[in-house]
Amino acid sequence: MIRILIADDHAIVRRGMKQLLLEQYPFAEIGEASNVEDLIRLIVNQKKWDVVVCDMNMPGRSGLDAIMQIKEIAPGLPVLIMSMYPEDQYALRVLKSGAAGYLAKETIHDDIVKAIETVIKGKRYITLSLAEKLAESVNNETKKALHEVLSDREFDVFKLLASGKTITEIAIQLSLSSTTVSTYRSRIMEKMKMKSNAELARYAIESRLI
Repeated sequence: MIRILIADDHAIVRRGMKQLLLEQYPFAEIGEASNVEDLIRLIVNQKKWDVVVCDMNMPGRSGLDAIMQIKEIAPGLPVLIMSMYPEDQYALRVLKSGAAGYLAKETIHDDIVKAIETVIKGKRYITLSLAEKLAESVNNETKKALHEVLSDREFDVFKLLASGKTITEIAIQLSLSSTTVSTYRSRIMEKMKMKSNAELARYAIESRLI
């Protein structure tokens, strides 16, 4: 019996995925979490899952945060990250962070079963187009986009700043101090050679990151 853990803050998404997966795996055990904290709790308390399917963007901590913590407490547990954004926006970062694969929500109904079958065998689920991008990223290491020089935590803070969140709001959401968030903001501005949140927002919108 396969055991799948789904994490998404929208109940209707979890319900739809559960129905889809039960059609393929009628006897599967499927757990649900609405945020990263609940996801981690289920993994810690029930270390028996075969695969995690986690949304990239949830209130509070992000999917990138989830990957890092899951790798600490259950290194062998494959994590598939799903997102409303196309794979060319986030897939490379997600894979480099330790995910077993990336699923765009617009095609997830077609890809989810194949992805699960792939990762439970210990392999990574990588589409042909993503494989090409991985090859390009190796060949063009010196030609990174501005946001690609950010660490995962800096990237999370960058997205929140670009979406209009204040330092205090980000601190609360990520469980950090305001001073720490301000430090991240300074690093982001320096690395991306920008001077204001408005510039960050413009860049994020033009790059289809928010």
